[in-house]
This record gives sequence, structure tokens and C-alpha cells, in this order.
Amino acid sequence: MKDTCSAIGRPLLLAGLLLATLSGCSIPEEVKPPAQLLPKEKLVSLLVQLHLLEARVEASRLSPDSARALFQAQKKELLWKNNVSAPDSLLEHSYRYYAVNNKDMDEIYKAVVDSLQLRETQLNGGKPGEPTHNW
Repeated sequence: MKDTCSAIGRPLLLAGLLLATLSGCSIPEEVKPPAQLLPKEKLVSLLVQLHLLEARVEASRLSPDSARALFQAQKKELLWKNNVSAPDSLLEHSYRYYAVNNKDMDEIYKAVVDSLQLRETQLNGGKPGEPTHNW
């Protein structure tokens, strides 16, 4: 009986120690920005352009593989035109940094949605909510 109790007690003891260790760790309230960080305004602009690109590719009715290849090629060109060096890492690191700070990402996506809605309204001749495609 002693062996059974000690076999059960060890995992509980380890779990307790792990829980105590983890509870002592705290997540820093502010995450340091990466060495290179896109300003919020630039990230908003890029996200708007990327969402528009994605919509155009989806509307092209290409096969999924062709659409993915087209999107990646045009994304690379879009980032190059916007002077985003090391496109994937800079964009991804900036996105992750702002995502950790929920307030920042909320502000960024509010601006993205507002920009896309404004474009839609302008394309519809000032009538929001109407479809913009001509098929």
C-alpha cells in the first residue's frame, strides 16, 4: 500500500511544484517592440491593401493553388512597393507585436474596417452596403 500512495503522491507533488513555479512567473504588462516595427499607420495601410488584394484574388475564380500563388506573388510586390524590407518577418513581427497589445490591434482593425467601408461607399456612389461587383 505504501508503494501505491507514493506513486500517486509523486505526480501530485510534481504538479504542485509546477503550479507554484508557474504562478510565480508573471507576464510583463508591456511587451518590448521588435527592433524593426511598422508604425500603426503603415500597418493599417498595408492591411487595407492586403485585404483588397485578397478580395481581388478570390473574385478571380482561380483554382485554390493558382489563387494562393497569385496572392503570394502580388503580396510580395505590394510589400516591395511599400518599402517593407524583409517582407514576411517585418510584417509578421509588427503584426504579432500589435496583436499582443489588444488595444493597439483593436485600433488598427477599426481603422482598416473604416477605410474599407469608405472605399466601398465611394465605389457605390455614396450608397453604403451595396455590392460593388459587376457580374
